[in-house]
Amino acid sequence: MPETPETASRTPADFWFDPICPWAWMTSRWMLEVEKVRPVEVRWHVMSLSVLNENRLDELPQQYVDLMEAGWGPVRVLTAAEQKHGPEVLGPLYTALGTRFHNRGLPNERATIVDALKEAGLPEDLADAADTDAYDERLRASHEEGIGLVGQEVGTPVIAVPGPDGRQTAFFGPVVTPAPKGEAAARLWDGTLMVASTPGFFELKRTRTEDPRFD
Repeated sequence: MPETPETASRTPADFWFDPICPWAWMTSRWMLEVEKVRPVEVRWHVMSLSVLNENRLDELPQQYVDLMEAGWGPVRVLTAAEQKHGPEVLGPLYTALGTRFHNRGLPNERATIVDALKEAGLPEDLADAADTDAYDERLRASHEEGIGLVGQEVGTPVIAVPGPDGRQTAFFGPVVTPAPKGEAAARLWDGTLMVASTPGFFELKRTRTEDPRFD
């Protein structure tokens, strides 16, 4: 996408996501709100819970193992789409996939992926990438770029922005439901950047008492 004076003045926020994660989906919808109320431009990148957990499967319950095995398909399709059609397609395709997986509760299967590709204006045959490792090298590189900023103990999403000193400030999350809108979205963004850019700050957490609410 060509740079315009408007986008050139916006702060890039690099966002790594796995489309099967409902919490990353909530954070991504919040980031779209942040774009409306702060001079921020989201740049989408793929990461993979399947890659993150591939060496831990014997420690996980079978239900999560099954989820990780099925999780390869969507991230491979996203990576193939990026490789063939450019990074600008990731945002629309993520929205199309996430709306189906989370808001509509559709299964992670070929028909759902094909329908999302059509909505995003992309060729249906990109769905073939779900069943091949042809794009795994690029997928792993994108995943490592994101997770390498925050460490192996977290998951998706990862967000990175230029810090006050010019170096990247990166963090996992925030984990939130429902996705804040308007000024509430702006306050959360400002506060997240404040704590994340504090030298020596590592963690702020409390027990989740709600499931994701896709309002």
